Amino acid sequence: MKFGLFYLPTYLPAEKDAHTHFRNIIEQVQFADRIGIQYVWMVEHHFVRHGGLCSSNYAFLSYLAACTKRIRLGTGATVLALNDPVRVAEQAATLDQLSDGRFDLGIGRGFLKTEFEVFGIEMKESRERVEEGIELIKKAWAEPRLNFRSKFRPPIEDMSILPPPYQKYPPIWVACFLTPESFDWTAQQGYDLLYVAYHVDPAVAKERIGWYLNALPKYGRKAEDHEVCCCYHAHFLERDDLTQLRSIVERPMAEYSQAGAEAAKKAPDPVAYKGYAAREDYHKQSGFEVYFPGRVLMGGPDRALARLKEMEEAGITQVSMIVDFGSLPQREIMRSLQVFADKILPHFR
Repeated sequence: MKFGLFYLPTYLPAEKDAHTHFRNIIEQVQFADRIGIQYVWMVEHHFVRHGGLCSSNYAFLSYLAACTKRIRLGTGATVLALNDPVRVAEQAATLDQLSDGRFDLGIGRGFLKTEFEVFGIEMKESRERVEEGIELIKKAWAEPRLNFRSKFRPPIEDMSILPPPYQKYPPIWVACFLTPESFDWTAQQGYDLLYVAYHVDPAVAKERIGWYLNALPKYGRKAEDHEVCCCYHAHFLERDDLTQLRSIVERPMAEYSQAGAEAAKKAPDPVAYKGYAAREDYHKQSGFEVYFPGRVLMGGPDRALARLKEMEEAGITQVSMIVDFGSLPQREIMRSLQVFADKILPHFR
């Protein structure tokens, strides 16, 4: 089992301004780097309190590259439907060079209607833009002179896309949510899986992970050659005290959900995004009894270790922890990470 930190922070300027929040995240990631957490993932959202602080995730990750030594730096995810894939190839390769090959490219198609409206992109084009965009990025990294005919941007003729990445091929992960077609396509293409699993109970999450794992052999691939990263809110106590846990996380989790509901108040294209109303249902029902214990990684060390065993049995190879959510104070986040370092992480060494 590998571990990461996943950042989709809630912007609450009355609680902490953007500068303070950025410095807090930097402290968290530096600590994670020291204790041996292997990944940090940075979301991309725009205009909303739900992750909008990370609108420029490549810039933030580049800063983190300079103040860490080992931790891998991933976009979780680049909303490729909203970005020119040429610019993504350039920014990603630059980050890969600056980090000495510690970059992982996470790709998603996005789902917030406001983002698509402001950037002037049709939501119904999102899947096709992602599929074509990944193809362009891979060619840009592999070929010294790029020729590419695109449906969505001007043609590229005999151009060098610079710089080249430090790694020959930075790992590519694809974010999937709830349609079997997305999980199947990710397996077909041989990409690793990013899955935000906290919206559903463990049995449903296991089923969807199975869509990916069971599809891999169909395309001549082995599950053991691929990674499954799932994201969960995480908070750890020295001992399992549910009253104490609830008093710490209930308000910040409610703030996180409220920001998520605000961000998604405009429904996405109903044809291109079938079933996405389920995400809204999650935010409407996100009380403590709904998410604890099965939709989070929280509690004392023994409870956390038992939960991680369940995740491992479901096929998860990396748990990416959302440790910074709502107005949760920095002192609580760092104390929780220290418990993880002392009493949970050693069991996976």
